[in-house]
Amino acid sequence: MIDEKALYKQLTDPSTKEAAFTRLVREYQEPLYWQIRRMVIVHDDADDVLQNTFIKAWSAIDSFRGESRLQTWLFRIAINESLNHLSKKKQVLSLEQGDMNFADMLASDSYFDGDEVQKQFQEAISTLPDKQKLVFNLKYFNEMKYEDMSDLLGTSIGALKASYHHAVKKISAFFENLD
Repeated sequence: MIDEKALYKQLTDPSTKEAAFTRLVREYQEPLYWQIRRMVIVHDDADDVLQNTFIKAWSAIDSFRGESRLQTWLFRIAINESLNHLSKKKQVLSLEQGDMNFADMLASDSYFDGDEVQKQFQEAISTLPDKQKLVFNLKYFNEMKYEDMSDLLGTSIGALKASYHHAVKKISAFFENLD
């Protein structure tokens, strides 16, 4: 585990800033990638969003004041970049591909190696509204605490619990309707 306070101090020092940022990227690259991937589904899109996340983080590192954890700050950037990407992608899909959905995109992704149940699970998740999908992914896959989610998303714990509960119910209903 990384000592964020020490890393923050190094990020604010011009003589250690680049090395500290490289360390930050190494530490958070994988968890950020998987958070982004669960949101945007396709590997190549996730790579692009991850790269944009780190570009934004580098550009804004001097304005980061340490009021939240570095991890929270990075996840917030990644989530915003993912939502922006999804918004653009939905506009393009609706213009170009009609009814193709993210589950179809997952099936065509050469990096996806899951079985049929995993594909159906991702399809169920893709039917959720963006906010519920985000909360579900953070809780289910990242095992993030509601308190941390609340800091990250600026939403009350009660609303997050409700979103997660509704997401679970919708996913369960999706699988019940497969029978």
